[in-house]
Amino acid sequence: MSFESKAVRIDSTREEKKSGVGFKPSRIVGPVLSLLIVNWNTRERLRACLRSIGAFLPAEPVEVIVVDNASSDGSADMVAADFPQVNLIRLATNTGYAHGNNAAFAAARGEWLLTLNPDTEVLKGTLQEAIERLRAYQKAGCLGGRLVGTDGRTQRSVRGFPSVRGIFGDLTGLGRVFPRSGLGSYRLTGFDYEAEQPAPQPMGTFLLFRREAFASVDNPSAPFDESFPIFFNEVDLLWRMRGQGWACVYAPSVRVLHHGGESTRQMRPNMIWESHRSLVRFLRKHHGTKRNSLGLRLLEGFVMLGALVRARGYYAGFRA
Repeated sequence: MSFESKAVRIDSTREEKKSGVGFKPSRIVGPVLSLLIVNWNTRERLRACLRSIGAFLPAEPVEVIVVDNASSDGSADMVAADFPQVNLIRLATNTGYAHGNNAAFAAARGEWLLTLNPDTEVLKGTLQEAIERLRAYQKAGCLGGRLVGTDGRTQRSVRGFPSVRGIFGDLTGLGRVFPRSGLGSYRLTGFDYEAEQPAPQPMGTFLLFRREAFASVDNPSAPFDESFPIFFNEVDLLWRMRGQGWACVYAPSVRVLHHGGESTRQMRPNMIWESHRSLVRFLRKHHGTKRNSLGLRLLEGFVMLGALVRARGYYAGFRA
């Protein structure tokens, strides 16, 4: 099956020399699965990610779309040279993860759409298993898989949706004391990573979406709210999808190698501030009412104080 972004045949001999992975030519068909990767300065991780996709293709036609957020490390040139079958979208400036995903979604043609971080590698059977598991749940709009670190351990990758009570419990430590109460509803410390089950919000590192589910959100071709440029944009999207009746599923049989944080650690203090600001934006957007306005303002103060302590000072966060 060809690893392609356009309805064209691939010269598998030429590709094997260039990328180290052979791609078999296929019939001219449209893609069933669209893999969407937003990249910023992770050239070698991105190379490994694309090679893993080529090595472990599903049984159905695939397209791969890479959106490069104005990388300075030659990422885009590497993709163009070594993976010409990829649909490469070069952005003139770093517009953030949400905008990059929207650009990829606008170009995607598949029935299934997978957001995949460039610091991941799919394993044998990962992509086909993800499609089959999501197909089994007609009322599920998306699926998250098991993220495995380089140490072989399953990473904690599923959280509850942020709420005033849940974030208060997380900040004060009361969520660990009362994990089954609303105070422990954010971290989900008791989540069983060995069981296939509903999951409020798996990390956006690997999320397979059903295209049909996007018909219920405001703009199906640009489903991510760009007021969350880096963090919490997938949380916001999953929250809105849930409001329209679309559940999310966690499947431990879908395994993904995750190196973790390759882009954000390049600007760690700024990203700490951006993550805390995005949490506040989420709470205001979805939980801001007159009834809890005072409590929300107090909680926002604690959240931003946490950013000051963790980053050891004030930072501007993300600026497009």
